[in-house]
Amino acid sequence: MWDRQIGELSKHFRVLRYDFRGHGGSSVPVGAYSLDRLGRDVIELLDALDLQRVHFLGLSLGGFVAQWLGIHAPERIDRLILSNTSSHLSPASYFDERIAAVRQAPDMSETAETFLSNWFPTSMVAANEPVVEEFRTMLLAIDRQGLAGLFAAVRDADLRRTVALIPRPTLVIAGRHDTVTAASHGEMIAAAVPGAKLIVLPAVHLSNIEYPAEFIQAVVDFLR
Repeated sequence: MWDRQIGELSKHFRVLRYDFRGHGGSSVPVGAYSLDRLGRDVIELLDALDLQRVHFLGLSLGGFVAQWLGIHAPERIDRLILSNTSSHLSPASYFDERIAAVRQAPDMSETAETFLSNWFPTSMVAANEPVVEEFRTMLLAIDRQGLAGLFAAVRDADLRRTVALIPRPTLVIAGRHDTVTAASHGEMIAAAVPGAKLIVLPAVHLSNIEYPAEFIQAVVDFLR
């Protein structure tokens, strides 16, 4: 997800990437996950690496986790970047249906194509651009229990009131054509977090992939 940003970010910062529980190289505990648990995973990781204070950049679910950190552990955060994210997504029944579908499907093919159509412009998916194929490969390899667990975390998260408690400098990046976490959601977060800045890019859900130069420029300018 962040491969294309690491080179530029590493010119200015020491960069730590990690896999959510249930994804990538991380373990896949059974059961539903919670946003509180995902946030505490970050704190425990920082403790294990003796990192007392960090900037945090999160996109989509990563943005939910970033908000949680800003609310519950502001002493560990310097600056926050919340990209293509929301404080609440509904209805809960939608996520219950997705959880059931993921668990019952014979494989991840249908789920992968749904994600791709939501994450990228139709033209990129139709052309099967290399980056789309990279994400397809990743999606097909995701552990279904891990994905269901993270769906539950999003289903149960509601930060619409508490996001106003974030005291750290915050940049919100939204995608004008985002159908997953609408630009209006980013605008609401930026309006709620004291002093937050808002940038809207003409992107769908993965602003860092569609507009890499503009995205990284906004991030580096804000963090520096």
